[in-house]
Amino acid sequence: MQLLDGKKISSLIKAEIAEEVRFMRQSGHRAPHLAAILVGSDGASQTYVNSKVKSCEEVGFQSTLIHLPADTSEAELLHHIGQLNTDTSVDGFIVQLPLPSHIDEHNVLMAIAPEKDVDGFHPSNVGRMALNLPSYLPATPKGILELLQRYEIETAGKHCVIIGRSHIVGLPMSLLMARKATPGNCTVTLCHSHTRNLKEETLRADIIIAALGKPEFLKADMVKEGAVVVDVGITRVADSSKKSGYRIAGDVAFAEVSPKCSYITPVPGGVGLMTVTSLLQNTLSAAKKEIY
Repeated sequence: MQLLDGKKISSLIKAEIAEEVRFMRQSGHRAPHLAAILVGSDGASQTYVNSKVKSCEEVGFQSTLIHLPADTSEAELLHHIGQLNTDTSVDGFIVQLPLPSHIDEHNVLMAIAPEKDVDGFHPSNVGRMALNLPSYLPATPKGILELLQRYEIETAGKHCVIIGRSHIVGLPMSLLMARKATPGNCTVTLCHSHTRNLKEETLRADIIIAALGKPEFLKADMVKEGAVVVDVGITRVADSSKKSGYRIAGDVAFAEVSPKCSYITPVPGGVGLMTVTSLLQNTLSAAKKEIY
């Protein structure tokens, strides 16, 4: 069993980005600029945004955080998005999800200019991705592809089972693993809450990507020997033995599943770190006008 070490690969990619930013500035260009809008004071969202700001500093990006109160109206949020769309000093931006319930998430995502949509959620980017055209890939799927590629994991002709069909991970992941590319060229089975005989599906899988948000859902008896397992889940589970009162768990029962795997991602230290790094890669592409 070998770990797909997100911490190691993320550090390598950040070093590559930082070197490219240094070259850009030496050539007389400004550093890439990533902006983020955070509405409200959700603890997890604040943690995610802060990690993105810190990562920008590490690679030499400029970053801007627009923190709005939880009672911000949808119209006011759309106004801020409109300003970022037209701000030529900003290469890309994100609106941190989830949003307060009184704001329509669909309206917000549609309002972001596709060329600045470094989260890759706008229908324009999703459509380009589906057609295998240049696009900003959603950060988590992009991070998973990077891990598979950097560890030289063979995917062509393999059976990939994805558990979870969210628009953020599962659905785009199914398109990316099936596309004519490397990594890719898999036969993909996309499983979800209505899938019958899920265990039979996962036991046939050469590659399993678990992204359903249920801690330690994937057990050893659901995985065949030698499988590659990618754990996207991250959930706080109560644990009185920890000073914090909780521990972080993935969707995979790591202790019992890992001995059967050829490769597996840890949680934490796996996909989560790659997600932030992928956002930086998309922002660099935006600054270089590589997509639009």
